[in-house]
Amino acid sequence: MRNLHEWDLSYHEARALQTQLAGCVKFTKLRKVPKLLAGLDCAFSKDGKRIFAAVVVLRRVAASTPKALEMASFDLVETASACMDVTFPYIPGLLSFREAPACLAAIEKLQHDPDVFLIDGQGIAHPRRLGLAAHLGLFLDQPTIGCAKSRLTGTFEEPALEKGASSPLYDGEEVIGAVVRTRTNVKPLFISVGHRCTLDDAIGLTLACATKYRLPEPTRLAHQTVSRLKR
Repeated sequence: MRNLHEWDLSYHEARALQTQLAGCVKFTKLRKVPKLLAGLDCAFSKDGKRIFAAVVVLRRVAASTPKALEMASFDLVETASACMDVTFPYIPGLLSFREAPACLAAIEKLQHDPDVFLIDGQGIAHPRRLGLAAHLGLFLDQPTIGCAKSRLTGTFEEPALEKGASSPLYDGEEVIGAVVRTRTNVKPLFISVGHRCTLDDAIGLTLACATKYRLPEPTRLAHQTVSRLKR
């Protein structure tokens, strides 16, 4: 895990750092079908003073090719979590400076090295192209995918209602992500590259992991885990 920067930053320093780090994000096609997939999510205590992060690692079963991944199932390999005091104020667009330290602390506890991280948050679908998934991807230097439940920025046309339908998410003329229907007649997810993958990779993996529910299985289980921690 890289140590890219400290976390004790001012508002202006954090914004400038986002712009700088966004230029380091790599858009490279995944070289192999991932076998270990991690899901990551975080939540805040009711008083907003603490943050909980959980990472869940799953092993892909019964798939040997990218196409076969659509029929895969997943076995739980391990989980890890962390709880920290919140040290950065709530500022829209700078949420990764609140969330990333706890996420990294949870990831550091893992005994396995996941092939890809699916993260409940934005990748480059962010005003300065550095949401939580992109920020964490640069620290980890691993493929990361942003799987957000809501739009932070950009415009789009609603995709068709069937599972697998998608439409581009634009910022002006730039495609910054995709709006992906992971379950028929259910609200779509906002998918974007975090680091070291392509948008096609991100869409394909998200759909492959969305076996029964709206959320892909890794982030769904991470959400369940962090919700238990919060309670």
